[in-house]
Amino acid sequence: MSNSHGRDLFACAAAWFLLDIPYYSSTLFQSQIYRPWFPPAAKVNAFQEAFNVAKFQAVIAVASTIPGYFAAMLLIERAGRRRLQMAGFLLMAVFLFALAGPYDGYWRDHAKTAGYIVLYSLTFFSANLGPNTTTFILPAELFPARFRSTCHGLSGAAGKLGALVGSIGFLWASQQKDGASAGHLPGIGMMYALFVLGGICLLGLALTYAFTPETMTRSLEENESSVQAQSQVGDGGSDAGNGSDGLRFHELNVLMEAATKSPVSMASSHLSMSPILPHRMSL
Repeated sequence: MSNSHGRDLFACAAAWFLLDIPYYSSTLFQSQIYRPWFPPAAKVNAFQEAFNVAKFQAVIAVASTIPGYFAAMLLIERAGRRRLQMAGFLLMAVFLFALAGPYDGYWRDHAKTAGYIVLYSLTFFSANLGPNTTTFILPAELFPARFRSTCHGLSGAAGKLGALVGSIGFLWASQQKDGASAGHLPGIGMMYALFVLGGICLLGLALTYAFTPETMTRSLEENESSVQAQSQVGDGGSDAGNGSDGLRFHELNVLMEAATKSPVSMASSHLSMSPILPHRMSL
């Protein structure tokens, strides 16, 4: 694996890791969104509670996550993977900050406000418009076939690590300093936890800008050949830094040309290059 491949792997894995921290944390944040709309868990059985949560999640999916995927399909070949990923991270940060800023002063006591649910839904729309789509696509386009699945798997594993960090970290961080739930340590509060998630999205934006290459309108073969050319240039070229490889490459070309020649042409070329022997020519 060349240095460029290592850079691409870092870009894909880090972006996936940073995405899943706020993405799965926002999923846990759903309890703060749907709680005012349904009866308390103590007044319903487990089946009714699960059904109410499923109804809310279905509404969020239809209103935000699925449209986000369709928007990504329409824009990904126009804007490009890199720009779409940066835009998604930026929009996620904007909507998380919009939820975080007035949370203690307004949203906590106005949870049934339509704007509260709209802002929450737009975070998922932004994620699926950008990084939640592009993090699956970029590893499949950047790496050569011989280790494409390995790099894709490593990037996905980094994302699952981010999901673990986000789930556990948000569960702790969202607890109030002076009023943590039973069995939980005091955290930093919901408002500051949302600010942290927005900051992580901005970090994903900066990382994408600095490390993620663009693969739009380029085939897998073109991406692979460009990486190989860059690695050869980085090594100093075949003539300057690796003369033996250049010689072997030349010998391989000669052998390939010889293999494609017919026996008649090979014999004629051999006679033209060998010394003229009269007694053999007479035969």
